[in-house]
Amino acid sequence: MHSEKKIIEKCLKNDTKAQESFYRLFAPTMYGVCLRFAKNRMEAEDILQEGFIKVFSFLKNYRSDGSLEGWIRKIMINTAINYYRKNVRFAKEANIDEYEVKQNINENVIDRLAANELLKIINTLPDNYRLIFNLGAIEGFTHKEIGEMLDIPENTSKSQLLRTRSILQQKIKEFENK
Repeated sequence: MHSEKKIIEKCLKNDTKAQESFYRLFAPTMYGVCLRFAKNRMEAEDILQEGFIKVFSFLKNYRSDGSLEGWIRKIMINTAINYYRKNVRFAKEANIDEYEVKQNINENVIDRLAANELLKIINTLPDNYRLIFNLGAIEGFTHKEIGEMLDIPENTSKSQLLRTRSILQQKIKEFENK
């Protein structure tokens, strides 16, 4: 904590070495966050860079009342949301009763899936599904929170997450059959 405070102070004084150290400390983890939201590595890098610009711009507002990494992660997630908000069109209304979720995946196939293979499968999802999946299933936001972040009805978040899970189950089954 003491070293975090020191590096933040130096970054706020525009010490480029401190800013580089700060970036190197948090960039690998945040890149992983960005990769989950992005279609490809180039988009993830764009989101990461834009996110760190925001981090350095708002670093003076960090109050040290929570984890610095958590604060940075939230900025990265919001940057990813804003990135896709420009491009993704969400259906404003959807009925969750339309979607049937089947729970018949062999548990062993999940164990055989490497993290990069799972990431590849997730990256094949349409942007809006991938975004809601990451926010709900990975980051743990509620449907109400997702709805507020994305300016969509709560039921749209629910139905798209259910649909996403169904799509993922189908894609994992295809992997299992290979």
